[in-house]
Amino acid sequence: MLPGIYGEFSNGEIKTDAFAHSCNTFVMFQEIDDRSKLKLSLKAAQLYYLQDLTMEYIGKELNVSRSSVSRLLQMARDRGIVEIKVNTPDDAPRRIASQLKDKYGVSAHLVPVAETTSHVERLDRVALSAARMLPGFFSTRMTMGIAWGSTITAVSRNLTRRHVGESRIVQLNGAGNDHTTGVIYSGEILRRFGEAFGSVVEQFPVPAFFDDPAAKKILWKEMSIKRILDIQGSLDVALFGLGALHAEVPSHVYAAGYLNQDDLDGLNKDRVVGDVATVFFREDGSWEDVALNQRSSGLDLDILKRAPRRICVVAGTARLQSLHGALAGNLITDLIIDDETAKALLSEASEN
Repeated sequence: MLPGIYGEFSNGEIKTDAFAHSCNTFVMFQEIDDRSKLKLSLKAAQLYYLQDLTMEYIGKELNVSRSSVSRLLQMARDRGIVEIKVNTPDDAPRRIASQLKDKYGVSAHLVPVAETTSHVERLDRVALSAARMLPGFFSTRMTMGIAWGSTITAVSRNLTRRHVGESRIVQLNGAGNDHTTGVIYSGEILRRFGEAFGSVVEQFPVPAFFDDPAAKKILWKEMSIKRILDIQGSLDVALFGLGALHAEVPSHVYAAGYLNQDDLDGLNKDRVVGDVATVFFREDGSWEDVALNQRSSGLDLDILKRAPRRICVVAGTARLQSLHGALAGNLITDLIIDDETAKALLSEASEN
């Protein structure tokens, strides 16, 4: 900062000298440190949302440009200072959510998406909504389990910063295979969650699938692995998408070389419809005797069900069969889903 030209900050307040005033020079937004920006963002949000002042008036009061006010308000939204809630007079989403609650016992959060929306954009819309809702499920001294995949990757890209003290993020399934450790892929997802919530991150550096179930049993006895397993066993929140072999946006486990043809043939033989954290299940919710699960590093689904909140994010009707199985297995407490897929779920349920 150059005194006499752009002004100085003290305890978050702007102080400019006579030369700066005479030149009518604004404080440059880029040169404010992050803490001062946050304080200024809070003040701008209060003036704009609580006092209905215009951006131009706020800019004059804070001695910043109008474009800087816009960036300050965006920061307030990104950092969770401002939360925008839309109350719609249309009763249809509420009615659908109520029907899903009655039929499946889940709390459904519907995301409006036009029928003509592309598959990729539909996923991004639902992921963005999930990222905005997530702070309402995760608070101080909680542990959240994350299952990597295409859907949760999209959620991680849309997270906003909301510091949660004494909290942990833990990986629920390994990501290694015969051509990569998977650490870069899964680590990036976990890093985004850790940075967004200010949480300690616990990685799970094991293969997604073991070649031999005996190798898994041996490794699960190691103290370093048992420590992670113990954390996974005491989750407050679990966040996951649903794997589906033929989804429009392919599940990462199917698209990234984790399964060979023998594996896929075995899943078809076992009538598998999807997976959570690389643990596979049938449409009736059963999973224990699926052969591939003996080699999977994913969290035992009975242990997953101990978590009080189990948040599933779903976008697109190609995951409906997988969703039926997850609901039948009582794996979900909270469902974040696009409205078209929610309608299709109820329609299929009524037909059956």
